[in-house]
Amino acid sequence: MITGRRYLLLFLLPGIVFIACKKPYNPKVVDAPNSYLVVEGVINNGSDSTIVRLSKTVNISGNAQTSGVDNCTVSVEGEGGGTYTLIPQGSGIYAITGLSLDVSKKYRLHILTNDSKEYASDYVEVKKTPPIDSLGFNIKNNNLQLYANTHDATNNTRYYRWSFEETWRFHSKYQSAYMVDPTKKGVVVRPPSESSYYCFAGDKSSSIVIGSSAKLLQDVIYQQPLTTIASTSEKIELRYTILLKQYALTKEAYQFWENLKKNTEQLGSIFDAQPSQLTGNIHNLKDPAEPVIGYISATNIQSKRVFIDNADIPHDWAPTYPYDCGPPDSALYVNPKTKQNDVLNIIVNGNAIPLLEITQKLDIIGFTYSTIECSDCRIRGRVQAPSFWIERK
Repeated sequence: MITGRRYLLLFLLPGIVFIACKKPYNPKVVDAPNSYLVVEGVINNGSDSTIVRLSKTVNISGNAQTSGVDNCTVSVEGEGGGTYTLIPQGSGIYAITGLSLDVSKKYRLHILTNDSKEYASDYVEVKKTPPIDSLGFNIKNNNLQLYANTHDATNNTRYYRWSFEETWRFHSKYQSAYMVDPTKKGVVVRPPSESSYYCFAGDKSSSIVIGSSAKLLQDVIYQQPLTTIASTSEKIELRYTILLKQYALTKEAYQFWENLKKNTEQLGSIFDAQPSQLTGNIHNLKDPAEPVIGYISATNIQSKRVFIDNADIPHDWAPTYPYDCGPPDSALYVNPKTKQNDVLNIIVNGNAIPLLEITQKLDIIGFTYSTIECSDCRIRGRVQAPSFWIERK
């Protein structure tokens, strides 16, 4: 017969053993001195520019940031002859405008670095990218979900990639009608040239967006998800635009991007795809064993831009301002309690931004004020509208 005390011990013992066997696992971070070349870009067979960016990998444990690789010779080479040299733009960017390639030939990217290393991609066929049929959005789960539609009537594309650039107009929490003139050491009316209420901001896609119709009878991509915007985002508080670019891929290029997406965006749990080696199509010609990150494709790029207004979304959606802005405070030329000149101390000699005047019997006796984060949109954007911007009619 098992006594109560022995019975309790049998239950506790496995727990004690389990706890005792748990040991922290702290793997050593890879700290090799290797710095591999990263090549980003597409050989663009069209009027738009072919833009290639060269950079280097950095160690996880290091403090260095990725930076462009300059002073290189970068060119597009045809398999049967013909070379197009890209022009250095600085910060590792190389570009050339308006390539007109022979679609019956294959092309590659050739790179000669400033330390005399020579790299080249495999010769690739020039794919023809079909036009983007439409850009649209759905309202789902209190979010704005953008999508794209496209098709290839010849059933020759099958593999696609998209990138996009976003631009939006927003405003600061409070509008400032006044500013500090550093020369006069006083508060003056804010001129139009110093407008700080409405601004424009932008961003580029950072996620990998790919799609395939290889398993379908027809080469049709329907409502391909692009990006999701929360109902509280400033992007859609006034007016928003997205410029979508579409690229046709070979099957091999699609597999590279799919693998890269799994390695960078779909890791984190035991149910996610496991990390695997990225095999691109760029090689060190003198040292084939050296890893090179990137995949070069050749295609024309199709693009489409759409605008979305606040009037196009649910009326009860409201943006969340990114800073904690309390109500405006007041600064008087003569503080009735301290007799101090708060306008001089807080606004002129301080960091506060004057908003509106405070009057008494038609005389200005002070100003309301707030912080620069809450009253000057220029710290997060620019006032000048981009050249492609179109206001709603």
